[in-house]
Amino acid sequence: QVQVVESGGGLVQPGGSLRLSCAVSGVIFSRNAMGWYRQRPGKQRELVASITRDGSTYYADSVKGRFTISSDNAKNTVYLQMNKLKPDDTAVYYCAGTYGTWGKYISDYDYWGQGTQVTVSS
Repeated sequence: QVQVVESGGGLVQPGGSLRLSCAVSGVIFSRNAMGWYRQRPGKQRELVASITRDGSTYYADSVKGRFTISSDNAKNTVYLQMNKLKPDDTAVYYCAGTYGTWGKYISDYDYWGQGTQVTVSS
């Protein structure tokens, strides 16, 4: 049984930073590709960043240069470091994993976390 536990969300001022963590159990983590999605109020869920089994990364244009995805296979954990946060980054952030080599679409992902709220506001 796959378990996905996200943490690290919260309230931060514009320009601030947060690091999201996603701990996964019940899978061979090193063989999975992982992604971070977000759902902003009134909008569809969108891919923010993803990382393949070999460490290749993808970022949405809106977060390039500000967000960094990384993974630690020893801890079965994927991270999303978010810097220079903007109010428009306010969303529920979801961690997702796929048994495939990489995931771009929601349907590519096999398991999901429950989501963690990130609010950027002064």
